[in-house]
Amino acid sequence: MQNIIGIDIGGSHITLAQVDPKNRKVISSTYVRDTVDSLDKQDKILSVWVSAIEKAAKKLNFNNLLIGIAMPGSFDYENGISLMLQGKFIDIYKVNIKEELAKRLCISTQQIHFLNDAVAFLEGEVYGGCVGGFQKIFGVTLGTGLGTTFFNSTFATDENLWNKPMKDSISEDYLATRWFVKRYADLTGKTISGSKDLQLKSKEIQSRIFEEFADSFAEFIAKYVKPYNPEVLVIGGNITKAYPHFEKRFNENLIKNNIFLQVKISEIFEDAAILGAASYALKKVKDQ
Repeated sequence: MQNIIGIDIGGSHITLAQVDPKNRKVISSTYVRDTVDSLDKQDKILSVWVSAIEKAAKKLNFNNLLIGIAMPGSFDYENGISLMLQGKFIDIYKVNIKEELAKRLCISTQQIHFLNDAVAFLEGEVYGGCVGGFQKIFGVTLGTGLGTTFFNSTFATDENLWNKPMKDSISEDYLATRWFVKRYADLTGKTISGSKDLQLKSKEIQSRIFEEFADSFAEFIAKYVKPYNPEVLVIGGNITKAYPHFEKRFNENLIKNNIFLQVKISEIFEDAAILGAASYALKKVKDQ
């Protein structure tokens, strides 16, 4: 069996585990989650990543090890070079991460494959989640940012629709956590951290804000997702955990726009990026 690790890297964490390619599942006993300070120096960041990989790999044969890594942008995924200039990982800008990891782990660069984190989410849902068997799938992640990706029978691609025009701004301003924070403050003068906090507030304010969110989300689907003609829409990200609060209004709006689209909610959430990174690496090896 192929030894493979899937990795999800964010601005404050690295989460990873071995993946069983036969059963298409994360091997839960190998989970590792370590804290990463994205503002640290290059050597510290890489040391944390390498240490986490070594812990997750345990006694695996590194000569037969594949590593798939889901990374946020901006990033040269094919060559493994960080292009992030703002806010996080500034000290690894223009660093060839693939070469650095290969050197520190004593493996070949051909054993390491990078992909966008939103793409990894959809690859994971196709590989071991809720949309296996579909050929045309649109994925949306709703959280700190807005991720959009499309799977067309072979590989998922990053569609980068976060900055498409909406109302007086861009789509992400209406479909990410910061919108909930801003809208609640506008209406109440008080502070929440996001959609999870909102669920603890009065039913009246909950209903109003979730309905407004549903309207914006349906508008986004009608304008920017419908042209892809997907068979199914799969939604992930932290905001999706509040889906029952905006599901009815969202689906009513889709029907009003003559969109009769299956909507599925992520079954594997945190595991999606890990499984997706692993499955992507497996597909890349088969293509070589």
